[in-house]
Amino acid sequence: MKELELYFERLEKAGLGRSKRPDVLIFARSAQDRVDTLVRKIGGLSELPFTPEDNKSVTDLLQMAILAVECENSLWKGRNMPDYGSELRPRKWLGGKPGLKKGAVVPTLILKEEDRKPLQAWQDANFIPVHIWHIFYDVAFGISLDRAQELIKQGLILPNTHRFQAPSGATTEKVIYKIYYHYAYGVGNTTQEPELKAKFIEDKNGHILPYIHFEGGRMDLSTDALQMLRDRANAKT
Repeated sequence: MKELELYFERLEKAGLGRSKRPDVLIFARSAQDRVDTLVRKIGGLSELPFTPEDNKSVTDLLQMAILAVECENSLWKGRNMPDYGSELRPRKWLGGKPGLKKGAVVPTLILKEEDRKPLQAWQDANFIPVHIWHIFYDVAFGISLDRAQELIKQGLILPNTHRFQAPSGATTEKVIYKIYYHYAYGVGNTTQEPELKAKFIEDKNGHILPYIHFEGGRMDLSTDALQMLRDRANAKT
């Protein structure tokens, strides 16, 4: 908890406490030496989250990035979810638009309402496509922010309220969009399962919050994801 508090304190001091930036930047392999040099100038990867984007080295990094990824994860085996494989069909609750039955349990990609505009603004400002990659225990799916916005605008994906629990144990309700995996592309498949280990966080009041920690494991990128990244790299050059 203390490390988490210090992390956000540093973000506030850097003027980045309320900003929203994607979690990961992806570069072409040919740019690795230049990327490594710029990261060293910043002070290493650990300093990158606290460095504003008007920093010359960060600006240069952004100019080389081919994709930005907002990462989400779920503690589910996606292919074992009860309604995995069900087809989208016209639904009354969607006004005749295609969907699944209410309460269907399938892999979905999560986009929070509070992140929609900030991520869109970041994409527009930096001219780097933002994608959402949602990782399950056995499989991962991806979708571009542009495509997610289209689905929401067309009423194919509706908002719903979800309750989140913070590391301190406090709960908050947030509006999210659960995008059916049917609209996504495959990002990867687990080829080596990780170990699941029990850990816990203790807050300043002595409250214990247990959680599952993943160690090891391997997921290989799909041919669709690799081709998309190659296309992005070619477009960049």
